[in-house]
Amino acid sequence: MSPKQPTEKELLKTVLEPLLKDFQYWFARSRSLLESEKLSFFSAQEQAELLERVKKSQQEVKTAQMLFKAMNGEAGIESRLLVPWHQLVAECGDVARRWRELNNKNTF
Repeated sequence: MSPKQPTEKELLKTVLEPLLKDFQYWFARSRSLLESEKLSFFSAQEQAELLERVKKSQQEVKTAQMLFKAMNGEAGIESRLLVPWHQLVAECGDVARRWRELNNKNTF
């Protein structure tokens, strides 16, 4: 007997809900870094622009989470809307890596 296939709602709860939480986590970490450190490899304007993009994406994810909750887990998100968030998380990860590398060089 084959295992029962999950419903669309179960898939959304299993995949989308944790994904949205992950976005919030990584955006919060990125925001904290951008607000607390002067990143020498960015101009002040570049850093401010990245911070604004992170803040905007945080708000978009928060809105998606509220909609998901309000719809009792029955509202999905089009993948074309997720792509910019993924790209921003990757960009912020690269920024954090560069910042760590610079700080490690300065401590030796």
